[in-house]
Amino acid sequence: MAESTIQQQPPLAGWDKPELDLSSAEWHSSSRGVGDVQIAFVEGFIAMRNSGRPESPSLIFTPAEWGAFVSDAREGEFDLT
Repeated sequence: MAESTIQQQPPLAGWDKPELDLSSAEWHSSSRGVGDVQIAFVEGFIAMRNSGRPESPSLIFTPAEWGAFVSDAREGEFDLT
């Protein structure tokens, strides 16, 4: 039998987050009501989703990850224009 070429990859950082029940989460849009992103604070984590496709998976951030994300966004890190 041939040896398998599939290699086990170590877990990626951030993949150890719990599966949160977001069914009763209180979702908030941006302060200006612009864009498709909504966030919810659930069990000490921050969930982010596309409001146009709320059934799609949400991104889950720890408070430290969220702080870094917001800081980078304010500095234009994600400006694609």
